[in-house]
Amino acid sequence: MTDIPSAAFASGIAAAYEPGLLQAFDDMKRLRRDIHRHPELGYEETRTSALVAERLRGWGYEVRQGLGRTGVVGTLRAGRGGRAIGLRADMDALPIDEASRCAHASSRPGVMHACGHDGHTATLLAAARELARTRDFSGTLHLIFQPAEEGGAGALAMLEDGLLDVAPCEAVYALHNYPTPTLRFGQMSIGIGPVMASVDSLRIVVTGRGGHAASPQFVADPIVAAGGIIAALQTIVSRNTNPFDSAAVSLTSIHAGTNYNVIPGELEMKLSVRALDEAQRRMILDRVGDIVQGQAASFGVRARVETAGHSYPVLVNAEAPALAARDTAARLFGPDMVVAGHPPILAADDFAFIAQRVPSCYINMGAGAGPNLHNAGYDFNDE
Repeated sequence: MTDIPSAAFASGIAAAYEPGLLQAFDDMKRLRRDIHRHPELGYEETRTSALVAERLRGWGYEVRQGLGRTGVVGTLRAGRGGRAIGLRADMDALPIDEASRCAHASSRPGVMHACGHDGHTATLLAAARELARTRDFSGTLHLIFQPAEEGGAGALAMLEDGLLDVAPCEAVYALHNYPTPTLRFGQMSIGIGPVMASVDSLRIVVTGRGGHAASPQFVADPIVAAGGIIAALQTIVSRNTNPFDSAAVSLTSIHAGTNYNVIPGELEMKLSVRALDEAQRRMILDRVGDIVQGQAASFGVRARVETAGHSYPVLVNAEAPALAARDTAARLFGPDMVVAGHPPILAADDFAFIAQRVPSCYINMGAGAGPNLHNAGYDFNDE
């Protein structure tokens, strides 16, 4: 990646940190690349969580392991203050064959850090070391390293295991790298209100009556019925949502049949639904159900809609922590490095579950040019 920090960003770093911290960059880079070389899928992050726990203990943190199966919480107290905040990073990788060809590429076929969670983990560990070294705060700090963000709802699993009992926070913050032309390198998008979409993964099964392709009059064809369903689903965003709102209803998979001369008896479709408002989310899901059933009936077949995997709610930034984050970022790196009005993103993050329980702020940081997230050629920008 060739992007370099702006002058304000670079001078902010130089003013904020002494040379010793900049020298620690190489150690954190090696750590990040080690995690990248040994990626682990959701709820399998045993090596990563052990590494995190070992580092935190070495820096004087009280460490709890096993929350949400492989989650880790490090707690550090300083001064006499009674306030507490949380900082969260995700640790899991994705089921993708890496094609980046970097020297530290994944050593595991079919698994890679294609979303930068290796970088998020290393970034929070870098902060952990500096905060433990300086103890320049008064209160309690909880560092939350969560598993299974990529569809496994690891944040919810940690909450159900008592995260906020062992780590009570008045606010929680999360940071995600974002390689996009809409943010300059180092710019931080810090919105108030909805900043990431909800996501619902749906499986639609259409059941008809199969038979010979030469005798379509004797079958109830699920493929033809699916065509009607697909066309009708496209009307939800175009005709049922407010044109000023953002939503997505995306058909991502369709499977049926095995041969040229056989009309199958069953068909499966997969659908991803995303919205930035919970009322709109419910409306869209209701419309999906109505459309599927109505279209199926019109073609003389049966259909059902099933929820697959975990659904994530809309991620909403609370005003107070978002304003605090904006103020801090502007003070350290210059006001031009803070973007308050970046459009919400229709991707989802299970940090939304934490934000439902505690006032929270989710920050997207411009990561420079290069392959996008979830791309086989992606690698986290260490700079």
